[in-house]
Amino acid sequence: MSVELVISSSPNEVVIAILQDGKLVELHKEKTNNNFSVGDIYLGKVRKIMPGLNATFVNVGYEKDAFLHYLDLGAKFNSFAKFTKGVAGGKINSSSLDFEFEPEIEKTGKIEKTLKSSDQILVQIAKEPISTKGPRLSSEISIAGRYLVLVPFSNKVSVSQKIKDAEERERLIRLIKSIKPKGFGVIIRTVAKNKKVADLHADMNDLTQRWETVFNTLKNAHAPKKILGEIDRTSSLLRDLLNKDFSSIHIDDETLFNEVKTFLSSIAPDKEKILKQYSGKSPIFEQFGIERQIKSLFGKNVTLKTGVYLIIEHTEALHVIDVNSGQRGKKKDKTQEENALEVNLEAAEEIARQLRLRDMGGIVVVDFIDMKEAENRKKLYEKMQEFMQLDRAKHNILPPSKFGLVQITRQRVRPEMEIKTAEKCPCCGGKGEVQSTVLLVDEIENNLRYITQQLNINKVSITVHPFLEAYINKRKGILSSLRKEWQAKFKASVEIIPSTAQNFLEYHFYDAKGDEIHK
Repeated sequence: MSVELVISSSPNEVVIAILQDGKLVELHKEKTNNNFSVGDIYLGKVRKIMPGLNATFVNVGYEKDAFLHYLDLGAKFNSFAKFTKGVAGGKINSSSLDFEFEPEIEKTGKIEKTLKSSDQILVQIAKEPISTKGPRLSSEISIAGRYLVLVPFSNKVSVSQKIKDAEERERLIRLIKSIKPKGFGVIIRTVAKNKKVADLHADMNDLTQRWETVFNTLKNAHAPKKILGEIDRTSSLLRDLLNKDFSSIHIDDETLFNEVKTFLSSIAPDKEKILKQYSGKSPIFEQFGIERQIKSLFGKNVTLKTGVYLIIEHTEALHVIDVNSGQRGKKKDKTQEENALEVNLEAAEEIARQLRLRDMGGIVVVDFIDMKEAENRKKLYEKMQEFMQLDRAKHNILPPSKFGLVQITRQRVRPEMEIKTAEKCPCCGGKGEVQSTVLLVDEIENNLRYITQQLNINKVSITVHPFLEAYINKRKGILSSLRKEWQAKFKASVEIIPSTAQNFLEYHFYDAKGDEIHK
């Protein structure tokens, strides 16, 4: 598997695309002025205690108060609160945690007995502001590095469950216990597997230095105040994802290119050679075919090349995805059950991709095509789990119900990615909106594939609006027209005829006799 990172930078935001074997699987947008990202640490002030919710609202400087539940305080909250008060008040002059901790708070305790209004507490952003809600907070602070995660006020060393080798797990635990400072717990990440002592020690030193930054910023601080910012989204993705599968990183901005180069030199010097600065004339997303994929993947309807399509609806409570066989048609040598299984497996792979791409969170209900055999439902469930393995967000999948419904829950820590794919209509002075031209052409091509391959018609005429005819027949700056490409691809005669009587989105297919072909 080849993984590419393509980054488009503008004064207001940075857009990051992750491609796997040329297919867009993740898209991230980061505003350059975003001060409330997951992982940021703040000194907040308790505003309002809500006994009924067993929670409190905290002022961290956002327009809406952030939310902190009692269960998110963490067992060591008393120690954290005492340390925070002592450092901010100038009574504690060392970042060391080598002292006796306070008793742990009760798991079933009450928020009003632990906090009071105007208390200053150290908190971390667990969820970014979504819709009308402010950030979600946690007082269980952690600082993530390349191989390790540092957890203050803990002595526990744990290893990622994805590292299965018992001997390697024991080696890592033994090693980390020998180098970690007292009073700190450590979570060993998956990428630490088989890493040298020097690499892990360097990461530990970097994390303790960042804790030192927290201590220094907290001195004499007054809430609300940002204490430690998570690294930017680009560096965060590189830190979490960078592995041997990465083949290239393309960036169109010189400043960002230099920043990423410096970051790479510190975490993976051997990967510097895959970093490339893009300087082409066309936008970077156009050059790599990403813009076209965005247009086709973010609409309400998502059509696969075989004709199978998904309808994706969003409600306040959940997301609903309907699977349709479309023009794929039933294969003569297969039963209805076998065809349904094929369609469902194909759709399941695309659904797993869509969840990552749009960063859809909460409850997702998928209406697959009904299958009668329990064995096939089990196969679909196992494949859905397999396709979701690449998803870094926490998720849970339930087996298909007897109605063919699969329920998925997926962690949501950021707002869902929403992209408008409609374009202004060129026929009415831009007052109306139409489907993206690229998608319309793809739709015509899919219909043409069905007509030539499923209906076995090898001479086809297509009437379209003159604007579309010009695009299909004479694409400017490209030697081969779309019409010629279609003829070669489908081994059929294709004629494109302009018709001023048709609206921009209208098109019709005709056979050699001039009879309309109904799709």
